Amino acid sequence: MTAMPISRPAPVPTERTYIWELPVRVTHWLIFFSFLILTATGYYIMNPFISVPGPAANGHFVMGTARTIHVYTAIVFSLAVLVRIYWMFVGNSYARLSDLVPVTLGRIRDLGDTLLYFLFVRRELDKYSGHDALAGATYGLIFVVYLVKIATGLALYTVYAPANSPFQFFQILIPAFGGLQAARLIHIVCMWVMVIFAVIHIYSVWLFSHFQGFGEADSIFSGYKFVPKQKADVS
Repeated sequence: MTAMPISRPAPVPTERTYIWELPVRVTHWLIFFSFLILTATGYYIMNPFISVPGPAANGHFVMGTARTIHVYTAIVFSLAVLVRIYWMFVGNSYARLSDLVPVTLGRIRDLGDTLLYFLFVRRELDKYSGHDALAGATYGLIFVVYLVKIATGLALYTVYAPANSPFQFFQILIPAFGGLQAARLIHIVCMWVMVIFAVIHIYSVWLFSHFQGFGEADSIFSGYKFVPKQKADVS
């Protein structure tokens, strides 16, 4: 018995469209790599799993090194987040806040459709030039997590900052978080939320790159995607 051939949909006409501007791409990678370093050093600060015998004078001050790397990387992370937030108001339509917050009925409907797709209820998903509604909403929420992470980090750093350091100003954040211990707990929870987000993000990029074939993964390097002609819009 001869198997019936599987019918495939006709190729969708696409055109190369500039989606992600340079500031979006640069801040994306700065946030990503600083997140990796912050997670590694932060986990060590929370749970010192390396023990090197010998006095600190001999160069074995592992905790101090980890804290120093953590602080300087946190500066890079914070600046990248702030620049990306600024670009939400001055960038093209794909980078703007309106692409992240689903406020229109169409975006709210698309959010539900995309969620059903990831839950394997829907078999097909509309093609999007920039973020789909679910991805946009998720990125909007993760930036809130970034800001909480930065604020709690500043509150915790006041313990180690010199008495005359301008960072002592951020002591005002400590009561807002319910004390240093609560701020530390929130800081750690934000770290794990970011880890979970990173895993889901990498999976979704692979999924869309594999099944849609519009250069989803490549676009964060080049800025260009191959999108359906009817979807490409002028920013």
